[in-house]
Amino acid sequence: MTDLCPVRRALLSVSDKTGLVELGQALAARGVELLSTGGTARSLRDAGLTVRDVADVTGFPEMLDGRVNTLHPAVHGGLLALRDDPAHRAAMETHGIGAIDLLVVNLYPFEATVAAGADYATCVENIDIGGPAMIRAAAKNHAFVNVVVDTEDYAPLLAELAAHDGATRMAFRQGLALTAYGRTAAYDAAVSQWMADALDCAAPRRRTVAGHLAQELRYGENPHQAAAFYTDGSGRPGVATARQHQGKALSYNNINDTDAAFELISEFDPADGPACVIVKHANPCGVARGATLAEAYARAFDCDRTSAFGGIIALNQRLDADTAREITGIFTEVVIAPDADPEAVQVFAAKKNLRLLTTGALADPAQPARAFRQVSGGFLAQDKDIGRIGLDDLRVVTRRAPTDAEVADLLFAWRVAKYVKSNAIIYVRDGATVGVGAGQMSRVDSTRIAARKAQDMAEVLGLPEPLTRGSVVASDAFFPFADGLITAAEAGATALIQPGGSMRDAEVIAAADAAGLAMVFTDMRHFRH
Repeated sequence: MTDLCPVRRALLSVSDKTGLVELGQALAARGVELLSTGGTARSLRDAGLTVRDVADVTGFPEMLDGRVNTLHPAVHGGLLALRDDPAHRAAMETHGIGAIDLLVVNLYPFEATVAAGADYATCVENIDIGGPAMIRAAAKNHAFVNVVVDTEDYAPLLAELAAHDGATRMAFRQGLALTAYGRTAAYDAAVSQWMADALDCAAPRRRTVAGHLAQELRYGENPHQAAAFYTDGSGRPGVATARQHQGKALSYNNINDTDAAFELISEFDPADGPACVIVKHANPCGVARGATLAEAYARAFDCDRTSAFGGIIALNQRLDADTAREITGIFTEVVIAPDADPEAVQVFAAKKNLRLLTTGALADPAQPARAFRQVSGGFLAQDKDIGRIGLDDLRVVTRRAPTDAEVADLLFAWRVAKYVKSNAIIYVRDGATVGVGAGQMSRVDSTRIAARKAQDMAEVLGLPEPLTRGSVVASDAFFPFADGLITAAEAGATALIQPGGSMRDAEVIAAADAAGLAMVFTDMRHFRH
């Protein structure tokens, strides 16, 4: 096997014509014979290049509306033949098969067709057959054949040819083959997932998760762990689609925490007023509404100033300069918002370690998606938690019904609870969290921790009593015993929202009535493990 293999003949067949003419011109200038099909051939000829139709090579015209074109021994033999095998060379000579040294293919835009909401038949027509077949053949024979499936590899290919007098190295071809197999795998995964959705099959026998490399990360959760960030091609607004205005590259933990903050802030419609979320270690440590964005930030910050240090801030409206100046008062890792005023960007420019991301829009919290989690020997797949409740979903179970003001805070607290690690307890007063208890093994411990945090903040803020006095409480799952509810009442809470469904619901309701609390059931829980 020879390390250097010259490129004398290339087959180009692409849906995305970006950079096609420039690539064709560069190859032709090196004396490479160009083979092509359909629209690709027309584009090259329109640029004045000499192109031979694949139909001339195969002896068969393109047929069946283009479904059969490159599926022929003259093409696949040229891609698969081992150049150093005498029997293969003899067969090629006998059957008039010419070697193809370079294949440039990008596939029918199936993912884009699905994303555009096309009907079933149109999606089926955009499933490429000949392209993946050729890619797999060329990738298998990478000892002799170069296969390019991404336009971003055109420049590296031309650089490789220039560096080696029209030839490529084995290592280069191996890299191209790796990318090629990843592309066909991702393509098949997209088709499979679309069909599962179209057939309403929640648990297909085989499921594949595919992604496109967005960023190589310095390390994972810890420095001894390698990591990378991949996008899924959905285009959903968030960290994956955001523009980074400044600051060093995001880390694994930055991305994870920023995603948690952005998903929660997307629950707050900008039309309903400014809102701010502060996240630390994937848990919200402050969430608030305000008359202005700056006020929303200040109220969220006052929930837990200690945890907010080095945290992630998400905003539901365009970042303004006043809010930016407030944020620069403490060290913050990342700020993410739909947009930012130029003056706000300039305010942050003085903070070189602060990353500012803008997304153009909030995510749709009701948009269906899937979540995956690896376990030993496999992975779990489930629908993303898009469950929401409104006023009409609340079931009053106590003698006292909540006031309108309490209902507003209960719904706010419930919205936050969905994004707090279970066991989750959230105290809210006047549209702002005043205590958050997250991730404890005991629900009563979460209740106590959240109340203690509120007590600590009262001392910091110089308040005569903690803001849990007159607050409401949300619990992401039912209270298994009355102790958690009693602890909340002792902290000053006046109303509670919880799913209900415990064997001891009657006991918990009786305790609420005894304490004069209002309580509503949602009949929906929000475990977040």
